[in-house]
Amino acid sequence: MPTPTLLVLDAEPLPRLGSLTGRVSIEHTDAEGLAARLPRADVLLVWDFTSRAVRDAWPGEGPRPRWVHTASAGVDHLMCPELAASDTVVTNARGIFDQPIAEYVAALVLAMAKDLPRTLQLQRERTWRHRESQKVAGSRAVVVGTGPIGRAIARTLEALDITTALVGRAPRPGVHGPEDLDRLLARADWVIAAAPLTDRTHGMFDARRFGVMQPSARFVNIGRGQLVVEDALAEALTKQWIAGAALDVFESEPLTPDSPLWQVPGLIVSPHMSGDIVGWRDDLGAQFVELYELWAAGKPLENVVDKQRGYVPGH
Repeated sequence: MPTPTLLVLDAEPLPRLGSLTGRVSIEHTDAEGLAARLPRADVLLVWDFTSRAVRDAWPGEGPRPRWVHTASAGVDHLMCPELAASDTVVTNARGIFDQPIAEYVAALVLAMAKDLPRTLQLQRERTWRHRESQKVAGSRAVVVGTGPIGRAIARTLEALDITTALVGRAPRPGVHGPEDLDRLLARADWVIAAAPLTDRTHGMFDARRFGVMQPSARFVNIGRGQLVVEDALAEALTKQWIAGAALDVFESEPLTPDSPLWQVPGLIVSPHMSGDIVGWRDDLGAQFVELYELWAAGKPLENVVDKQRGYVPGH
């Protein structure tokens, strides 16, 4: 049996593939070389999960890998009509980022409730200014997105005694459907966007949705940047339609130094880091090796993405 070829779309640092070394023909490529190498690959590991090179290269001539794995939770950066229509199996890194992101969201909630950004600013100014902060226990949150990340966020917020409602693609026990979203937003103190990017979720947080929220509400997006109409959020904060927001993902990344978002009042900006803890790349590499062992043994893969929906179903 010929040795399988694993093609890696590189990003630094390179993945540690451990036990696969010597058993698999591993080739590396950058975005420019991807199209030429795709026909020779049995498996494609999209290690550079910020690249859209797969979308551009996939429609070309020749055979295509039988399996594509992306080292990320989202798959919108690689999905194109040709890949979606193919027999190629797509998997993602579900499970790696759930709890780190949930902890990051909890940290943002506490930071905003306790006015920590202002405290740090006043410290830099050497200004003593007593204020009153808010209690998070007993407040209400809405988490939009019911995948493993959304559920981990809900569990972590509930540990802070925050009453949390989950909103998903369709209603089911313990989950609200989209028809309940506006009603829940109108009562929420915290709104957390954790949904995958699909045609249905693109731009879902727009001027109307921010207008539905109460003036004391705060908004956090750790999902995908395109879930939010950024100009509408900036206007909502500037006009004090809502009390504050935090964005860890953006429509275009990295955020440029001249972006007006840096100066929006009440907005916390972080550079897409909510799930990135010490050792996360090693965890991603180990996860891929485990999946590869299943694939090589002819066993069903885990984390298989529904290519039409754009996420792993069943949650």
